[in-house]
Amino acid sequence: MIAEKTKIRCAIYTRKSVDDGTLDSQEFSSLDAQREAGEAYILSQKANGWECLPEHYDDGGFSGGNINRPALIRLLDDIKAGKIDMVVVYKLDRLSRSLTDFSDLQEIFEQYHVSFCSVTQEINTSTPAGRMMLNILMSFGQYERELVAERTRDKYVASRKRGMWMGGFVPYGYRSENKKIFPDPLEAPVVKRMFQRFVETQSPKLIAHELNQDGLTSRKRKAWVNTYVARILKNPVYVGDVEYKGEIFKGEHEAIVSRQTWNRVQEIIKSNCPYERSGGITEITVPLKGILRCGHCGCAMSPVFCTKGKKRYYYYYCNTDYHRSEKLCPVGKIGSSIIEDAVKEQTVRIFSSTFFQEMISKATGITVAELQRIFRDEFWLECSSLELNRLYSELFEKITVHEHQLAYEIKTSGIKAVIEGIMNT
Repeated sequence: MIAEKTKIRCAIYTRKSVDDGTLDSQEFSSLDAQREAGEAYILSQKANGWECLPEHYDDGGFSGGNINRPALIRLLDDIKAGKIDMVVVYKLDRLSRSLTDFSDLQEIFEQYHVSFCSVTQEINTSTPAGRMMLNILMSFGQYERELVAERTRDKYVASRKRGMWMGGFVPYGYRSENKKIFPDPLEAPVVKRMFQRFVETQSPKLIAHELNQDGLTSRKRKAWVNTYVARILKNPVYVGDVEYKGEIFKGEHEAIVSRQTWNRVQEIIKSNCPYERSGGITEITVPLKGILRCGHCGCAMSPVFCTKGKKRYYYYYCNTDYHRSEKLCPVGKIGSSIIEDAVKEQTVRIFSSTFFQEMISKATGITVAELQRIFRDEFWLECSSLELNRLYSELFEKITVHEHQLAYEIKTSGIKAVIEGIMNT
């Protein structure tokens, strides 16, 4: 008696990148052609036990660059459910154009003992020769895609260097038309006004305040803030240039501001910089940096520097209020010497109080006498700004500034670490 051949259940997968009514409007589409070729091939293998499953796995209008496709996901679900033995495609790239994705799909196929067959490329992963040919073709396919991507990047760089607009976000003041940008009749005058007013006032914040007072808003209908105005004043696109990786090239688009005005604005911006970014900021250590918070807005208070002559001054500024066009926070800005002296004075008072010392003694096991010896007046007098910054960071979770008071959140673990560090030195 002749043994009956094992049936091999074959699923045909088809894909087409451009969705031009593939599934609905056309009577006969590329997907139909792919399926017919698959059915004919399966019929030719009938002697080997192949049979075509009736289910259709058609992805019309989906790229092969990823595997997030509804029909493919359904196919994988049926494979995991044990309904399929062989996946048949018209051509290798119908299943995937990515070597990485194809490798992941192959792992799933192997895990569930499913073979793969390409009709037009004579690839059948049920044989060693088929698996070898598959790896060779996928490697060449990956190489071809990377070569195309490299050519595209080279073309983009060459186009930018020629000053062409290559798409993306259209700067405020311009509109996009036929892959080129032109001054917008409503926004361009606002940009001109910003540059002219900056030459007169040297203040992005004042410019933002004036625009808001006049009822002018950004493209997203939001109020102007000084940081947005500052970005516009530094963008070379408004003088007719384009920037690519730090280099400036002459653009093809029309400038909104004159070269003379642009150069003057950049000179003012450079002269207003209070210190060289290369290292000047490290000359001054700010004791309360990273610790001080605004009690009204709930945000951090950061140091802001300014110079007068050869002398540098700094303040602690409410971050939220700093970026507004007008002052709204009652805390706002505080001189560094005022707040630093107040914090140091209250910290000394806290650590000198008997009540606090007894609390710390119970929490850490260190005697009150030892605490008094460590936190004596000489200890605070000898602390530099850098040491105070480290000390405050260890002692306090944060220090919150309200209009008429300071609030401290003390870290018990930090106090213990500070004391142990002092005792071991």
